[in-house]
Amino acid sequence: MRKTIRDDLLAQLSMNGTEGGYYTDLVDDYLGLWDAKQGLLQDIRERGVAVEVTTNAGVTNVRKNDSVGELVKVNAQMLKLLDALNIEPGRSTGEEIVL
Repeated sequence: MRKTIRDDLLAQLSMNGTEGGYYTDLVDDYLGLWDAKQGLLQDIRERGVAVEVTTNAGVTNVRKNDSVGELVKVNAQMLKLLDALNIEPGRSTGEEIVL
């Protein structure tokens, strides 16, 4: 999926006439965030939105999974990068990929 997303983003840049090393680097930054997002989603799937933590005193509490808040931040940054690249989420080069 990662390669498909990269190829799609680069194709959209090419269609927009936006090419060059700077833009390719931004696409790679986007994919780094995509990797982080996948890890956060995996953590949320495995542990849930709330997690149990045990204090030094041995008391077990439930608190929010920090991955939920981080996921929101990562998604926002991904959208900012797409905006900087002048790419609209969901636009595609004809393949069935939706960002």
